[in-house]
Amino acid sequence: MKIKEIIVVEGKDDTTAIQRAVSADTIETNGSAVSPVTIEKIRHAQEKRGVIIFTDPDYPGERIRKIVSEAVPGCKHAFVHKKDALPKSGRGIGVEHAAPEIIREALKEAHMIEKENEEIITKDDLVTAGLIGSPQSKDRRVALGEKLRIGYTNGKQLHKRLMMFNIQKDEFKRALMEIIQEETNA
Repeated sequence: MKIKEIIVVEGKDDTTAIQRAVSADTIETNGSAVSPVTIEKIRHAQEKRGVIIFTDPDYPGERIRKIVSEAVPGCKHAFVHKKDALPKSGRGIGVEHAAPEIIREALKEAHMIEKENEEIITKDDLVTAGLIGSPQSKDRRVALGEKLRIGYTNGKQLHKRLMMFNIQKDEFKRALMEIIQEETNA
């Protein structure tokens, strides 16, 4: 599988894991202090070929994703679940620990094309769904983040993350129905 876009990763081990899974070029941020030079490289890559941000599912990875997204609009996003980013032994979490098939799946999802005339998710939808302002909100946001592969967010950031990952209302509703059904069966 050849990836046209340049993939932004955190470090050399991530590049190695990506290249085991697909044929792709990467830009390494070398940590969460993303330099102006690196941002300029990413901006240029976005203009020439497009960019997919593929950082670790942890706080530093989310911080890098936010910095790059704000500095370089229009980037696509790939995401792996925490459970898929754990090492077989030892400590740590990261893209470098994900199996090639997990990486390929995350990159395929990053290519999902926005459907025309889809309803968008509103903040009122989030309140109605019990994702904001109710006792079970945090648990539902955790479950929703797993199901939609967008990671965990607090109530304030959930709407922004849904938009960032181009989650459509029908996909949101399906995931929410599954979560409610799981709550009922528990």
